[in-house]
Amino acid sequence: MIKLIDGTERAREQANTGTKPVAQTHRFDEAALDRWMAANVPHYSGPLEVRQFKGGQSNPTYQLLTPAKNYVMRRKPPGKLLPSAHAVDREYRVISALHPIGFPVPKSWGICVEDTVIGTSFYIMEMVEGRILWDQTLPQYRPQERRSLFRGKIETLAALHNTDYVKAGLENYGRPGNYMARQVDRWTKQYKNSETRRIEEMEKLIAWLPTTVPAQERTCLVHGDYKLDNIIFHATDPRVIAVLDWELSTLGEPLADFAYYLMNWVSGTISRIPNLNAYGIPTLEETIDDYCELTRWSKLPDLNWYFAYTTFRKAGIAQGILGRVRDGNANHPDAANLEPGVLALAQAGWRFAQKAGAER
Repeated sequence: MIKLIDGTERAREQANTGTKPVAQTHRFDEAALDRWMAANVPHYSGPLEVRQFKGGQSNPTYQLLTPAKNYVMRRKPPGKLLPSAHAVDREYRVISALHPIGFPVPKSWGICVEDTVIGTSFYIMEMVEGRILWDQTLPQYRPQERRSLFRGKIETLAALHNTDYVKAGLENYGRPGNYMARQVDRWTKQYKNSETRRIEEMEKLIAWLPTTVPAQERTCLVHGDYKLDNIIFHATDPRVIAVLDWELSTLGEPLADFAYYLMNWVSGTISRIPNLNAYGIPTLEETIDDYCELTRWSKLPDLNWYFAYTTFRKAGIAQGILGRVRDGNANHPDAANLEPGVLALAQAGWRFAQKAGAER
């Protein structure tokens, strides 16, 4: 077996797996939550024990344990927040629409949009039991098992993009058309609102991306953060049983979602595997072919613009977390260590932009 997991990746997995006592900055009135659930969640019965999931940089997520049933709560973080960020009501809406039509998401149990119960808005969903995998190279599996898990991932992404969002009641979940231009504008504003240092490559991307936006050919429901650790697999089958973390979902350009999914092949740990077929992971070309077959897309355009945008967006997200560190309401203990990563992402994004035709 090729050894690809290093100390950094192992430490990241350990830091993000399982639960912990609720962080001091994210504590709330648990008795008030217990009363709200008794009044609003069908068949709920305490006593209630609250734990906090270790993973996640954005919306604090809690495990709610009761004698009969376990739940998960997602809430807005307390404190100063960027405009339009942490929209837990949108997360609740999309999983509530997708679960009844059979797309793999947790069942929703209730939402509170007021700040009077625990201090911020929140929602409750079922706790789905299965496998959450962190290392993209799946070192603990055999080649055929890896191929089956990757097939399950791409089939689920394609199923999302093929979903009839009108029939699901999500026709006004986002504005039609002009998605990429709006996204570039959104992440530019988030980056600038959170900026802690000037990065020349980010300035170049901010100037170049809006002037080169590709025409939007399709509109679909996009997840916005479709990656391995936002997926729960069945305990034994290579089948996705839940897709998590819908904070960035909207109606938009499917190629933005797909390019984000492909980043591991072009610049992540998968790109460092010398023989993907022998290892059991489909190649970049095979992954593109599978996606085109599953979504009935005959041919994709050059994806380098989307890779530049995706890397730019990741830099904007990371900078937003640094902004929360500055403002004192970051969710993750490693948040303050992201600054070198923002620079690296900006530089990588500009390299993709040059491949897409940006002048040096």
